[in-house]
Amino acid sequence: MADIKLQEKYAELALRTGVNLQKGQALMINAPIEEAGFTRIVVRKAYELGAKDVTINWQDDEIFLLKYQYASEKVLTDIPQWFVDKYLSYAKDGAALLNIKSTNPDLLKDVDSAKVAKATKANAEAMKEFRQYTMNDRMPWTIISIPTGDWAQKIFPEYDKETAKEKLWEQIFKIVRVDQDDPIAAWDEHNKRLENAREVLNQKQFTKLIFTAPGTDITFELPKGHIWKGGGAKTPDGRHFNPNMPTEEVFTLPHKYGVNGTVASTKPLIYGGNMIDNFSLTFEDGKVVDFTAEQGYETLKHLLDTDEGAKRLGELALVPDASPISQSGLVFYNTLYDENASCHIALGKAYPTNLQGGSEMSDEQLDQHGVNDSLTHVDFMIGSKELDIDGVTSDGSIEPVFRKGAWALDI
Repeated sequence: MADIKLQEKYAELALRTGVNLQKGQALMINAPIEEAGFTRIVVRKAYELGAKDVTINWQDDEIFLLKYQYASEKVLTDIPQWFVDKYLSYAKDGAALLNIKSTNPDLLKDVDSAKVAKATKANAEAMKEFRQYTMNDRMPWTIISIPTGDWAQKIFPEYDKETAKEKLWEQIFKIVRVDQDDPIAAWDEHNKRLENAREVLNQKQFTKLIFTAPGTDITFELPKGHIWKGGGAKTPDGRHFNPNMPTEEVFTLPHKYGVNGTVASTKPLIYGGNMIDNFSLTFEDGKVVDFTAEQGYETLKHLLDTDEGAKRLGELALVPDASPISQSGLVFYNTLYDENASCHIALGKAYPTNLQGGSEMSDEQLDQHGVNDSLTHVDFMIGSKELDIDGVTSDGSIEPVFRKGAWALDI
């Protein structure tokens, strides 16, 4: 069994550095019921920090799968208003949100991908108003992961489930810095490093970034006034929080009409309970015009067909190959972890906070500035130790940003 003291340190880190829970603030947690013990630790810590209320939305992979196997499509796509209102009521009350994402990567592999796509889209449409709170940093939120049996065994198939979970706990504790004497101080230092990287890039204000690697030759135009973010974020009232734990990225948004070339994936993507692997996308004027996939072609097609914005990009993130997750040598089959091992891009909605004044702009104004909108936002990995990145300055000169997967700038 994983070290309880380390689990307690992890819970406190998620609450204090992740959502930065305040006295008198409510907390909503989405958590896997399989590992309820850790969630109980989080709840106790939250109340000890002064939370006024803690609500748990339990999630069970097996029951989730049964619903897809037996419920009608109408049931799967009819999202009840009470479900939406529950989230909105907490957001409007100023609550914090903690997501514990630990789903079995192969959960829905035998379910019709079209059925999954329709249900995913329906949920995204229903939760659109709530998503404005998270994507505009209007509420503190974070995502963490804990080991569950099926997920752990996917990473460590040579072990039984309990041993695999122990192996995964060891990796998680190390990657999120819980194994250090003072994880909160370690995260403060880590956030400062990421803030330095983003400030260097914000001062550069490159007009384009050019990515080249095996299978990848693509140019991303960057909107005027784009903002690089990374590490922590801030709510409108100035409260600092960390949306992702772990995080190793600095990210901005590419111009929705200014992406041209072909990009190849470097790690598997788990989407809708299915794996998409060894795939490539070709863009013209920002839109996907062709794609390939050795595995999960239909799932990728359904993702791209979610809406018009799903065929365009909403995020461009830089992660050096030296990141702790990359150096672990593991594929986690979990986007939270794999995206922080590698440079990545995201199909779908952009964060308005990545543009000067974006949070106050209308949808029309955002579009005019090249900010993509969509019901979806799906990250996938394109970085490796073979990736080179060049930045184009406003005067047309070219400056190395990455060489062989490492920073070429003074970061």
